[in-house]
Amino acid sequence: MTLRCELIIRDATLVDGTGGPRRRGDVGVKGDRIVAVGDLSGMGADRDVMAEGRVLAPGFIDAHTHDDQAVLCGPACMLCRVSQGVTTVVVGNCGISLAPEPMAERPPAPLDGVCAPEWWIFDSFGAYAEHLRRQPSSVNTLALIGHMSLRVAAMGGDTARAATDREAERMRRKLAQSLAEGAAGFSTGLFYPPSRHAPEQEVIAVAEALREHRGLYVTHMRDEGDGVLDSIEETLRIGKAVGAPVIISHHKCIQPENHGRSVETLPLIERHAADYPVAFDVYPYTASSTSLSARKPRADVPVQVTTSLPHPEMAGRALDDIAREWGVTLEEAAIRLAPGGGVFHNMAEEDVRRIMAHRLSMIGSDGGPLAEHPHPRLWGTFPRVLGRYCRELGLFSLETAVHKMTGRTATIFGIPDRGTIREGAFADLVLFDADTVLDRASFVAPRQVADGIIETWVNGQSVYTHAAGASDTPAGRLLQRQVQ
Repeated sequence: MTLRCELIIRDATLVDGTGGPRRRGDVGVKGDRIVAVGDLSGMGADRDVMAEGRVLAPGFIDAHTHDDQAVLCGPACMLCRVSQGVTTVVVGNCGISLAPEPMAERPPAPLDGVCAPEWWIFDSFGAYAEHLRRQPSSVNTLALIGHMSLRVAAMGGDTARAATDREAERMRRKLAQSLAEGAAGFSTGLFYPPSRHAPEQEVIAVAEALREHRGLYVTHMRDEGDGVLDSIEETLRIGKAVGAPVIISHHKCIQPENHGRSVETLPLIERHAADYPVAFDVYPYTASSTSLSARKPRADVPVQVTTSLPHPEMAGRALDDIAREWGVTLEEAAIRLAPGGGVFHNMAEEDVRRIMAHRLSMIGSDGGPLAEHPHPRLWGTFPRVLGRYCRELGLFSLETAVHKMTGRTATIFGIPDRGTIREGAFADLVLFDADTVLDRASFVAPRQVADGIIETWVNGQSVYTHAAGASDTPAGRLLQRQVQ
C-alpha cells in the first residue's frame, strides 16, 4: 500500500543541514516526522506545497535567546522567531533563567530585563517545564539554568562577594535537581554585577552538578574586552574541571581598543578545541545590547536606549542626545534612565565576519523580547545571515550558513532528530527564497518581519506563512539534551 502523507513539499532545493551539497527533491511529512525524501511524484498528500525550486531547510535553531518568559506566553509571542524560520530556541542564557528560583521583589539587572517581575514564580525547573507543557509555544524550547538566578536567591541578594561553601552547595543542589528534571546545562554571566564577584572556584563548585548529568557549560564570559584571552582560559578551566562541554556565548571583541583581536581569540579557542569540546555562537551585528547599568558609557561608543522604566518615552533615542537635552553627562543620563537597556555600538565588522565564518561558530540572536525598542537581532538575525553575509558578501556558502543554524547547533546542544532533513527526523522545516531572503529589522525600526521566509513548520505543523503571518498553533515542545 502506497504511503500517503499529510504534507508534501514538492520540487524544493534541499539544503539538508549537514553542510553537504544541495539537491532537488521532495519531502513528505506525516504527523511530526519526515517520512520520505526524494522523488515523491507517485505519492499523494492531504496538502501539497509547490516550492518551485526554492530552498527547503531544517528549521533554524537559535543557539542563544532570552525567551524564558516569551515561550510561556503562547504562539502570539513568537512571531519574531517563526517569521525568521526559527523552530527551536535555547533559553536560560547569560546566567539568567526564569527557573528554578522565584523572586518576591524585582530582581537586579540584568535579570529584570529578561523576565517581568510577575513571572518570577517558579520554584523548580519541573514547575517551569510543566507550565510549558500545559501551554505550549509555537517553537521548541531547550533550557539552561542560570548561575545568576541561583546566586541572587542563595545569597539573599547580597552578591557583591564570593558565596560561602554553604551557599554554593545550595546552588549546586538546585542545579542538580533542575538537570534531573530536564534542563540541558548551566549558564553563567560573570560579566554582570550579580555574578561578577563569583570567583572561578565558586563557579566550579556549582557546576560540579553537570558531571553526573553530562550537561553543558555555557557562558557570557567575564570579559569580552581587554581581558578576553584570560576569560577564554578561565572558561575552559571551568568546563574541564567538571567535564562539561563548553559553549562561549555571543563571542566578540568589544570596545574600539580591542577591535581586530579575533585574530588572537579564535586561534586560542582552536587550540583548546583540538582536545576538548568547545564551540561558540555569534550574531551578525556590530552592536551588542544589555542593561544600561552593565557598562559605563563612553563618548566613542554610541548607545541607543532600548527601554527605560522611569522614562519609557526615551526608548529608541540616542543616549548622547538625551544627555544633551537634560544637560548632564552620559553617565548621569544612564543612571537616570535605569532600570533600562541599551544597544552599544562597540564591535568591528571585521571581527564579526571572522568569527561568523569560523568553523566552530553557530548562530544565536541574543534577542531581548521585552525591550520597548529592541535590538534588530530579535527579528532579523537568521535572514541577515542568509541575505547579507551569505548571498551579498559571499562569506560562506548557503550550505555552510544553514549548517551553522541547524545541524551543527543540534549536535552541539545534543538535540536528537532535529537540525537535518532526513527520513525519521522531526518535521521542523523552513521554506525560503534564497534570492530575496533578507532582514528588514533596523536600529530605527526593529520590529520588522523579514523578506523571503515563505513558510515555517514545527513538528509538522505550519506556524507561519509570509502571506498570513503567525498561526495560533501551539506546535512546540520542551526538548531535552541527549548525549550519544
